[in-house]
Amino acid sequence: MIGLSLFASAGIAEMNLRKIAKIVVANELLPIRCKIHEFWHPNAEMVCGSITEDDVKQSIVKKSIEKGVDFILATPPCQGVSLIGKNKRNAQFLQDPRNFLIFHALEVVDKIKPKVVVIENVDRFAKMSFPYRGGMYSIEEILKMKYKGVYNIDAHIYNAADYGVPQARKRLIIVLWKDEFTFSHPKPIARHITVEEAIGDLPSLESGESSPIKNHYARVHTPEHIRLMRHTPTGQSAFQNKVYYPKKPDGTKIIGYPYTYKRIDWNKPAPTITMRSDTVSSTHTVHPGRPLGRGLYSDARVMTLRELFILSSINPDIDLPEFASESQIRQVIGEAVPPLLMESVCKKIKIKGKNK
Repeated sequence: MIGLSLFASAGIAEMNLRKIAKIVVANELLPIRCKIHEFWHPNAEMVCGSITEDDVKQSIVKKSIEKGVDFILATPPCQGVSLIGKNKRNAQFLQDPRNFLIFHALEVVDKIKPKVVVIENVDRFAKMSFPYRGGMYSIEEILKMKYKGVYNIDAHIYNAADYGVPQARKRLIIVLWKDEFTFSHPKPIARHITVEEAIGDLPSLESGESSPIKNHYARVHTPEHIRLMRHTPTGQSAFQNKVYYPKKPDGTKIIGYPYTYKRIDWNKPAPTITMRSDTVSSTHTVHPGRPLGRGLYSDARVMTLRELFILSSINPDIDLPEFASESQIRQVIGEAVPPLLMESVCKKIKIKGKNK
């Protein structure tokens, strides 16, 4: 198929789709992400700008029709829905304009009329209610009303860990397909891949150290963060330490969440990787570490880019653009659906009569 990627960011979602859909047009709001997408996907024409602006939307449609687009991948931003964000109740969801970007994507669908559409977002997106035709409906209900007789529709929540990604990350993926195609859910793998299996062979690194392995170098951390994490066991938070816990300047304990200042567990898939994988004080960011004796643990640092790539099913040997900072790369990793999960789902979209 010939594809359009909406809300494309740096193009991580489509990295494994080359045998399924050739992405020839992409749209992203942020210029730095447009540039990263162009670096990683040089054969796709990028339309940089807000899809909410008519001229941008018209450019997307025009280029897509000219290139024969029949597949649309839409991955609207999820921060307006995420539990980490401030929007917790549906009334608050409706006040965040990011949660309505999907309707701009549907305007593009209506003009291009592709054969297949794949929409992805966080799992909570499935529970949101939107105003439509005088009532309040879920996005699945709206799609089924809007496209009755045009598309077959399947909405399903997938955990990336069930499909070979060494990371627990739940995503809502909605597939719309015309009658000339078929779709079925991919079969989950028999056993999850653990962090140990995924990155356990990489050499140990401390803060600021590097290795000869591509993309495997450690960020520099403050002495206090290093001290806290050197005394924090695998799978635990520094808040659980009896002595070496996060403190205020006056020595009193900081009030914080138990999943911050936390080492991940070797024996499970990684927790969901977030945009702030660059700091020890963020959520589930610290390397599991190994016992050194005397209550100390190695790797008192956040995960390296190579480790994040592997845990997100991204090619760990991928080239990095020199114009993008490490933090910008970490942010696009934290926002993206793992490409192996997207591939697993999209491979099940087949032309009728073809089983391969």
